[in-house]
Amino acid sequence: MTRAANKSNDGPGRTAAEIRSMLRSKGSTAHAKGVQWFFKEEIKSHGWYTGNLRKAARQLRRAILKERGLAFLLKVADKLFAGRFLEEKVFAVFLLEDMTVEFGEPEFRLFESWLTRVSSWADHDALVHDLISPMVVSERRRAARVFRWANSENRWHRRAACVALIRGTRQKMFALEIRRLTELLLADEDDMVQKGLGWLLRETAKHDPERTAAYLMKIRTRLPRLVLRTACETLPTRRRQILAKLS
Repeated sequence: MTRAANKSNDGPGRTAAEIRSMLRSKGSTAHAKGVQWFFKEEIKSHGWYTGNLRKAARQLRRAILKERGLAFLLKVADKLFAGRFLEEKVFAVFLLEDMTVEFGEPEFRLFESWLTRVSSWADHDALVHDLISPMVVSERRRAARVFRWANSENRWHRRAACVALIRGTRQKMFALEIRRLTELLLADEDDMVQKGLGWLLRETAKHDPERTAAYLMKIRTRLPRLVLRTACETLPTRRRQILAKLS
């Protein structure tokens, strides 16, 4: 792995290939079988635990940044997120997480393009929550992109529309955008989208309970039960009971 960071004639593709080899050789076959339990769709996994995967990614990130720089790191991550295994995509995100303050519009567009490569809620949520969402917070005008995603035929784009606003709602941002997005996705029958919308509304309720509860009361008869149940999880018990009875 050190050769990937140190040799000037090794390109991003070579480094990504060496990372894939490491992920394959150091994974756990037994754990890989257990990973599938968390997913409805078939998942290809090398059987890494998240903590170990993050630690390996951060160690390699330091080496690459020191020897090759940020642009090279981004290219390696781009190669990895095109991979077939769950760990490759999550490793790509771990290489870049907590660095979004250094990125601009080209990087945001790059991460947006990765949405077409998503294969599960796990790599989706890593990408959107850890890379895209903080960039939406740092540049508010990017929130407008969620409405384009909400109208996509791709389930992961529609889920991204919700998850991209979560970090913002924790800072009491995007109230109008969240209501508009909710109206767009009220009739969505995809459970991955419903869970994403429920997650967003739950976080909104956690940080602005009064207004969120009032809004949920207003739309309760139109919300899918999965969305309403998830959205109410952080509300006071009495509020939850009232909404449950009236829905």
